[in-house]
Amino acid sequence: LSGKQNKNKGNKYFKAGKYEKAIQCYTEAIGLCPGDQKADLSTFYQNRAAAFEQQLKWTEVVQDCSQAVELNPRYIKALFRRAKALEKLDNKKECLEDVTAVCILEAFQNQQSMLLADKVLKQLGKEKAKEKYKNREPMMPSPQFIKSYFSSFTDDIISQPLQKGEKKDEDKDKEGEAAEITESAGYLKAKQYMEEENYDKIISECTKEIESGGRYTAEALLLRATFYLLIGNATAAQPDLDQVINMKDANVKLRANALIKRGSMYMQQQQPLHSTQDFNTAAEIDTQNPDVYHHRGQLKILLDQVDEAVGDFDECIRLRPDSALAQAQKCFALYRQAYTGNNLSQVEKAMDGFEDVIRRFPKCAEGYALYAQVRAQLWVILRSESCITAEVLLQLQWKQDLDLGLELISKAIEIDNKCDFAYETMGTIEVQRGNLDKAIEMFNKAINLAKSEMEMAHLYSLCDAAYAQTEVAKKYGLKPPTL
Repeated sequence: LSGKQNKNKGNKYFKAGKYEKAIQCYTEAIGLCPGDQKADLSTFYQNRAAAFEQQLKWTEVVQDCSQAVELNPRYIKALFRRAKALEKLDNKKECLEDVTAVCILEAFQNQQSMLLADKVLKQLGKEKAKEKYKNREPMMPSPQFIKSYFSSFTDDIISQPLQKGEKKDEDKDKEGEAAEITESAGYLKAKQYMEEENYDKIISECTKEIESGGRYTAEALLLRATFYLLIGNATAAQPDLDQVINMKDANVKLRANALIKRGSMYMQQQQPLHSTQDFNTAAEIDTQNPDVYHHRGQLKILLDQVDEAVGDFDECIRLRPDSALAQAQKCFALYRQAYTGNNLSQVEKAMDGFEDVIRRFPKCAEGYALYAQVRAQLWVILRSESCITAEVLLQLQWKQDLDLGLELISKAIEIDNKCDFAYETMGTIEVQRGNLDKAIEMFNKAINLAKSEMEMAHLYSLCDAAYAQTEVAKKYGLKPPTL
């Protein structure tokens, strides 16, 4: 029998589920095939790999697919089969390279390969983040980040400057004199450090207050928990937050603030039910607190409950018209709403909203970063031909968009050079432009600044995706379409 006849015989056995016999036929076909008939030979290897796959012999699948790909470098079937076998062998890095090549060869049109790429990227991201997060030094974020974090709470006792009545007791009898807090320790000292931006000393001063059972114990617990969260130590923050939440006689503002922070922490730990519960409780005990609605709106965006998010941001803005962050996030929510509903005039309106926010609040880094992210996303939509709005968007002349996106991001980084979100968006834009090395550098910057393991996992996925594209470009000379 010739090679082709053996192959046909093998195919019949394969269809009948007789894989061992099919493998024998393919093996004979391979032996008979002249080495210069590369197309035939690569098919025989690919077919034998398919039979090995049915027998769950993953190593053999990888070996045969590799032979097939060597003979025919852009052989989609063999690349995808090898990717699936590599996943079974837990070789995620090489699996990702193969599946990336497949996605590019198929012009990102095949659901199956896209899903595998997505799955492997998520797993890789989680593993790497877990490893890195476990060994990372708790790092105090930039003063700019800390200030903008506290400015996202407007109805919050611990982030307000010291009130006159909070000065030390013994200072009260010195009529009219400016109260000196320099001697005291504990919560008031921590507050003073906060005003001086001496953030590293806050946790230890709060601990003094708590251990001595001072009159500001509840405040000190909440402030200490907040700084534990800021340095990324949720394990230490949680018992402090629990304690404040359970103090039935504590100021309701303190308890609501602790619930918001615990709710946000749960969300980062991917426990959306606990998170929602905490936010709803906060809204029940302190109905007029704009912070509750602001932070719950962010949760709703993450949960893709966009309509509810818009409602929460509206409520926050009603209670607090000058909240720059809530205004910027509302624009983002409106954009998401318009985009998912494929409503073009609303997309335009959300964009105008961003322009307005940036004009009114030029110091709000997040405003620039969110706006840039939205514009970068619109570019991605433009590139996927399947998108109904793509042509219309093109007519809207988004051509100068990426440059404007980069300009906005540079602005955000200028305001806060530790803004991980800005580096992430910059990386995304560089991927769009085909500057993969630059993109990887940006993603790595963001990884080192990430505030939570969940955020870090997402960034590692982006970074690995870009890295896989560079490898595929080297191996097969394949590049995704760029701008």
